[in-house]
Amino acid sequence: MSSNEIQAYAAMKAGEALVPYTFDAGELLSHQVEVKVEYCGLCHSDVSVINNEWHSSVYPVVAGHEVIGTITQLGSEAKGLKLGQRVGIGWTAESCQACDQCISGQQVLCTGENTATIVGHAGGFANKVRAGWQWVIPLPDELDPTSAGPLLCGGITVFDPILKHQIQAIHHVAVIGIGGLGHMAIKLLKAWGCEITAFSSNPSKTDELKAMGADHVVNSRDDAEIKSQQGKFDLLLSTVNVPLNWNAYLNTLAPNGTFHFLGVVMEPIPVPVGALLGGAKSLTASPTGSPAALRKLLEFAARKNIAPQIEMYPMSKLNDALERLHSGKARYRIVLQADF
Repeated sequence: MSSNEIQAYAAMKAGEALVPYTFDAGELLSHQVEVKVEYCGLCHSDVSVINNEWHSSVYPVVAGHEVIGTITQLGSEAKGLKLGQRVGIGWTAESCQACDQCISGQQVLCTGENTATIVGHAGGFANKVRAGWQWVIPLPDELDPTSAGPLLCGGITVFDPILKHQIQAIHHVAVIGIGGLGHMAIKLLKAWGCEITAFSSNPSKTDELKAMGADHVVNSRDDAEIKSQQGKFDLLLSTVNVPLNWNAYLNTLAPNGTFHFLGVVMEPIPVPVGALLGGAKSLTASPTGSPAALRKLLEFAARKNIAPQIEMYPMSKLNDALERLHSGKARYRIVLQADF
């Protein structure tokens, strides 16, 4: 096998089981870093790309974008990294570094050549993965590499709005949907010192969620319970990708409160302007986060001993892991261990 050959698991067409796939990645570009994959989280976005739900997939799809591994090759322009160093790679693999957004440190909003790790690019369901050096994030020694991967996508997705909306310990934050993203949101907000309400469709999770840090747990399928939360929340994070009674949730916001979308809901959101005007409420959304925000997240997680709750599968059992994810029973993020 040549040094540029990569072994992977790929979806050859939408909806099909993943199969072994080997390809030649070519010479490493000067700005790139190659990482030997040790662990890779399994995210709902992987499923969306595998199944072309967003109509942007390029087949064969090598998914996987919550990568932990060690550096095996460094391009000549790569800075601040070294061979053998343990690092992480998340949703973004490349940004142009030249547009106004990149220059201002908001590379996640790059308007130039912005490449996702798993769209038109080979991701981490593989023995090796490549990315631009700025998106290769050093992993603090204090973080357990087996569980750190999900922080690089699910974790940063919920952490970035905490920074963006200047959330402090005095604020009351609610989270809708306590799966991979939602459970990390609770852990981060607990360490942040906030009051936390979890909206979950599964009441059997209540004790788990309170042990994780939630102060209150509300049944997201009970309109009366949702109504009882009227006027409470400074920030409401929605991690779900299905339509809900959005107007009912808007009424749970406090004056100047913000409803922030993180899950990709494919249907339009019907929102009456009057529901926003009265309390100067806002609707916002965001993707993942910049390399700087990713570094801050990993440093904070290391300092506060925050780790996602995971289930481990060997990467060779990837199709079984996907079935487990589809079942909705995973607690709360699946991580694959590379076993090529």
